[in-house]
Formats: sequence, C-alpha cells, structure tokens
Amino acid sequence: MNADQGFRRDLQQLGGDIRFDQPLARYGTYRIGGAAMAVLRPRSAEEVAEVLRLVSKTGIPVLPIGLGSNVLFDDAGFSGLVIRIANTITSIEQGGPEGSQWTVGAGLPIPRLARQSASLGFRGMQRLVGVPGAVGGGVFMNAGAHHQDFAQVVRTVSLVTMTGEIDVRPATDIQWEYRSSGLRGVVVGATLALEPADPTLVQRELRECLRRRRAGTPFDQPCCGSVFRNPAEHEVTHLSLPEPHTAGRLIEAVGLKGYRVGGAQVSPIHANYIVNTGGGTAAAVKRVIAMARERVRNEFGVKLMREVRYVGTTGIEVDEELE
Repeated sequence: MNADQGFRRDLQQLGGDIRFDQPLARYGTYRIGGAAMAVLRPRSAEEVAEVLRLVSKTGIPVLPIGLGSNVLFDDAGFSGLVIRIANTITSIEQGGPEGSQWTVGAGLPIPRLARQSASLGFRGMQRLVGVPGAVGGGVFMNAGAHHQDFAQVVRTVSLVTMTGEIDVRPATDIQWEYRSSGLRGVVVGATLALEPADPTLVQRELRECLRRRRAGTPFDQPCCGSVFRNPAEHEVTHLSLPEPHTAGRLIEAVGLKGYRVGGAQVSPIHANYIVNTGGGTAAAVKRVIAMARERVRNEFGVKLMREVRYVGTTGIEVDEELE
C-alpha cells in the first residue's frame, strides 16, 4: 500500500462526509478546476481538528474553502485534501445586550446571515448581502462591500490550527488589512457585534445594496467576484482619470471590457470581473489576468494585485507566480 492509499484509508476510518477524486468545478463559483484527491464536508470543529491532526503527520496539502467564491482552481486539480465548510457548520446564537452578539458558524452563507440579521433589526451585515461566500471565508479574507467589511463587526474568531488545535482569537489580536486577516488555519466560527436598529431601515439599505450589486456586476454568471484588489491611494494619485481609481476603472480605461481568451472574458458589465462564459479553463483565466495587468502597468504604471486566490496542484500560489 502506497502513502496515498494509506491516507485515504485513514480518512475513511475517521468517518464523516469524505469524498475522493472530486471535480473541483463543483465546489467553486468559477465552475473551473480538475479533481481534488479528497473533499471533506465537516459537521463540527472537532471533526476538522481530528482530520487536521491526521493530515499534519503526512505532509499532504490541505485547502480550506467556503463556497469557493474567491478561488481559481487549476485545470490539473489539487493533490490534497479540501475542507469545505460551506453549508455544514451553520449555527446561529444570539446573546449579549439586546441580542447584539451573534455567534455564527463558518459555513453559514453571508447573504443568509445578512438577510436574517436585517430582518430582526440588526445593522452590520446588511451591506454584505451580495458577497457570494460563507462566513469563514469572509472572515479569513476580510471580505467587504459598500464600505463595510468583517473587521468592523468581528469580536472573536474560532479556528482550528493546521496541527489540529482549536483556538479562539480576539479580534484585537488579528492583523486586519484590506482583504486580509493574517489568520492561519481553518476558521470554524466567529462572534459578531451587530447594532440594534429599525428593521425597516436596515432592510431598505440591504435591498439597495443588492440592487446595486445586481445592476453593476455579472451577478449570476460563473466568476470569482473581484479579480484584483483596488490600488492603494498613493499608487494612483498621479492619474488624471475620473475617480474612483478602482481596478475595474483602470482595466476599462485600457479598453479590455469584453476581452476574452476562450471561455474566459472580462465582463462587459464590470471590468474587475472575469467570467466563465462556457468551457472556461484556469489557463484561459490566467491569460486574461496577465493581459489586464500588462496593459494597466504599461498605460498607468500601476501594478494590479490579485484578490482571487489561485490554487495550484499543491496549494495556494503567491501572487507573483500567476504573472
């Protein structure tokens, strides 16, 4: 029995919802990607910890994901274990003054949390209703929209370290940055501080954010969300273009709206979205990304940095490797 066969046997003995040789196109919003060696859908933090204790002894790569809305999987697949939290650990508990402390599971879809909290009259998540991910991924990458992000509401994060230890981190110990938390491990839950408010007003704001999202982005097409981070202010102060100087505006300004390679296309609706129009591949998306970067760098001297995480056969690759 080789090492791979032994690992599969050990995973099966742990029990749980474990599936082998799974096409990753099923687990990402891009609908792109080869097969993963194994995909686990855990039912609890303890199950995640048990699996990571096993994996930490093998050197086999591990990839935690939520709804797969911020990843591009390689066409050759992933030679390790994917831990897919989405729609599994989805608990919600309210406590604290006026029920403003929400303890939620990492697998809870962000739009569902936004709608539920708004309907009960709590502010803090309503602007994130259009973010197509799960809470765990949202916390991990400090997801945001409409000038709201998770760093503004998170008070504690529950995570499992890569060696299988369950830990609770106060938000003050987390290195929050734009679209980054600095966390390492698998986020399994979080406690959020939401603000009691008039349900009618909160829901009205939620509907407006959702309307803008649907009108201004390829909301219903296979994609990863925003491909690039918006440049920092000091990187674009020299530009004479109309503000705001977002990544999408820069890509549009160099004439790439609608540009395509195979089934991968710069969205005609929003240039910071690359959509899979049908039969798209990771290789094609990477070529479109490279073209957008080259044109923007040559025209404006601005280097666009990826927001989407590229997952190669052995794990997440750093940004420079996609250029």
